[in-house]
Amino acid sequence: MRYALLMILAISSLAFAHEGQVNYNQINLTATATGLVDNDTISARLFRQEQGTKTKELADTVNKDISWGISEAKKNKDFKVQTRGYSTNPVYQKGTSNVRSWTVRQEISIESKDMTALSEALSGLQTRLNLSGLQYSVSPEKRSEAENGLIAEALAAFKSRAKIIASNLGYSDYKIVNVNVNSSGGHSPYQRAAPRMEMAMSSKMAAPAIEAGEQSIQINVNGTIELQ
Repeated sequence: MRYALLMILAISSLAFAHEGQVNYNQINLTATATGLVDNDTISARLFRQEQGTKTKELADTVNKDISWGISEAKKNKDFKVQTRGYSTNPVYQKGTSNVRSWTVRQEISIESKDMTALSEALSGLQTRLNLSGLQYSVSPEKRSEAENGLIAEALAAFKSRAKIIASNLGYSDYKIVNVNVNSSGGHSPYQRAAPRMEMAMSSKMAAPAIEAGEQSIQINVNGTIELQ
């Protein structure tokens, strides 16, 4: 029993000594690689909003126009259509808690890689819906392809810096203790559309001008090396 206790104490002491060991020749460093990638995806948000005193009539109008918009968008099989927020909110008389009227609103989003087709579709959809904004992004497959190339660049930069540090500190070599790789970028914020002028619902609007542009994608590598 005493022997077992001594063994446990000895193992515990060794574990403590190992955990408390200080590595004076370990250094943390980072490296980054950045590239520009053409946006190949566009997402448009449209909404229908009505204000008045009769919530049922308001909801009926909003629901009918949103349903129409979904049906029109789905005519193009390449469009990804999604319903978004739906709200019914009171409008109060100024300075009181009395409800003056109600506002009913719903949004839908349409995503596509065919920017010309979506631009043309928006000109028709805006006869009954309002354009809230546009967002450009890089598709997952194109982003993955770009990231793979940038990862190789970032890791090469990480190793190059490690060699420079080791050499300048008088060490002949190093080993990697740990390394982390993460990415950022590839999405732009929604570009809010300017409030449109009131017009007859039957009038078709000109297609909005679309210029996709580029996105910056960045790979960050950080880790710890041990000089040898």
